[in-house]
Amino acid sequence: MKPFATLANGAWLAASLAAWWRFRRALDRPEETQRAILRRQLAANATTTYGRAHGFGGIRSYEEFRERVPIVDYDDLEPWITRLMRGEKSVLTQESVTRLVPTSGSTGGRKLIPFTAALQREFNAAIAPWMFDLCREHPIVTCGPAYWSISPAVPAAQDESAVPIGFDDDSAYLGGLRHLVEATFAVPSALRLVRDIETSRYLTLLCLLRQRELRLVSVWHPSFLTLLLDALPGWWDELLRDVRNGDCPRAATLPHEVRRVVNAPPQPRRADALHRGGPHDLPGVWPHLRVVSCWGDAQAALALAELRRRLPRVVIQPKGLLATEAFVSIPFRGRHPVAITSHFYEFMDTQRVVRRAHELRVGETYEVIVTTAGGLWRYRLGDQVEVAGLCAATPSVRFIGRGGRGSDLCGEKLTESFVTQAIAGVCTAAEWTPRFALLAPERDAAGRWRYTLFYEGMAGPDFAARLDEKLRENPHYALCRDLGQLGDPGRCEIAHAAYETFCAAQVSEGRRLGEIKPQALSSRNDWRSRFVEKPSAEPNAAPRS
Repeated sequence: MKPFATLANGAWLAASLAAWWRFRRALDRPEETQRAILRRQLAANATTTYGRAHGFGGIRSYEEFRERVPIVDYDDLEPWITRLMRGEKSVLTQESVTRLVPTSGSTGGRKLIPFTAALQREFNAAIAPWMFDLCREHPIVTCGPAYWSISPAVPAAQDESAVPIGFDDDSAYLGGLRHLVEATFAVPSALRLVRDIETSRYLTLLCLLRQRELRLVSVWHPSFLTLLLDALPGWWDELLRDVRNGDCPRAATLPHEVRRVVNAPPQPRRADALHRGGPHDLPGVWPHLRVVSCWGDAQAALALAELRRRLPRVVIQPKGLLATEAFVSIPFRGRHPVAITSHFYEFMDTQRVVRRAHELRVGETYEVIVTTAGGLWRYRLGDQVEVAGLCAATPSVRFIGRGGRGSDLCGEKLTESFVTQAIAGVCTAAEWTPRFALLAPERDAAGRWRYTLFYEGMAGPDFAARLDEKLRENPHYALCRDLGQLGDPGRCEIAHAAYETFCAAQVSEGRRLGEIKPQALSSRNDWRSRFVEKPSAEPNAAPRS
């Protein structure tokens, strides 16, 4: 047991008790809870520019809210966010916007989401009951440190913005709870300063190997953790040497903040114990590891199965639906109820009828619409969920994918419209007009996922690299590439009749020929077996003339 981590975990849970109790009570009365949240948000922002434009001050019911306030996407809000960047106050919220947080866009490479102190409290209203419930079900996780995956601190382009863009540290989302949570970290947040992915991965493993008492691991995509574990055997001897000696030569040229936390007291007994077990004995490496929290729905389910195979004695808890913009659902009592005490939620069904949370039907599919204290008013999140059941009176939902066409194998969040623009941009620059172009995932020779462009019409040898550069304008895709979750992009030149082959595949699945339209992105991974491929069409190889 790690006494300091245990005390910090205890303090965090004590601070979370009230939020857990409110959430537990709210599950029985979702309509009343949601009505109160909407009323509070309208009253707090009635005098903002957006509030005056839509008559917030005169809204007395949800029906009036629905009539006066339009459903929007990011393109609709972008002019308002531009005004924030110019320094205007009280635009979307009366409260000051402290940050603009980058995330992936649908038509552009990046969206900037307003972040306020009130939005932070809404996030905490979801995180606190989730973690309190997890610790009630698995109390052993409170007796030691946890690993929370850390994103590298990539400098964000400020775009001459009066509002800072991006967070320096993932834990900044936690606000006042930040220092309590950081006290439980098995891997210090200072590692965010390490930009080189290989070095970051090595130092992460070094910190984790020093923690025999590791109890909890929280990552986003399951492949993030499997890639980390894949690297363990190749560095095993070097890692054990650093555990034994305490210092780490790899950190010698890194910032002082990193060296200070990476260089630790020698642990010869720990190194000896690790040496006896070896890098493949994961239960021996972390005998007290109890829970791994990660995505488990939609395409992440494929990687989740592999993680379960590697950690058969560890509880794998699928996360709820979390986005940069909002929390939608959280794990709670074995289900994933809507985070009913956080934001105001609406859901659009397949007939484009908008319903509130308490009106959802089990088995039906909906697109999520959120209203948050960050200034997103009736905002289409783009995520689709299926109602899997009820948690008390509140719907329990399962993420099934992005609305419209998209692909999200490892958290890259590619959308049809963004990929269309990326391909068009590269083609224009290269003065190349393909007869057919389709980006789709497939496995590379090493078994790793990558995106391959299937095309008809000769392209230059550097086309895949140019497209990869364009796709990296999406920060989630760029991170997945840098982490190695996605391999180098591939290219497959099709000799002839590419579109006919594409249509034949659609018709074989029951679609009428007249309904089939060209598309730039597919989430299917079997296109190579369907297209006629030239012998030279290997990844990144120049096609023969």
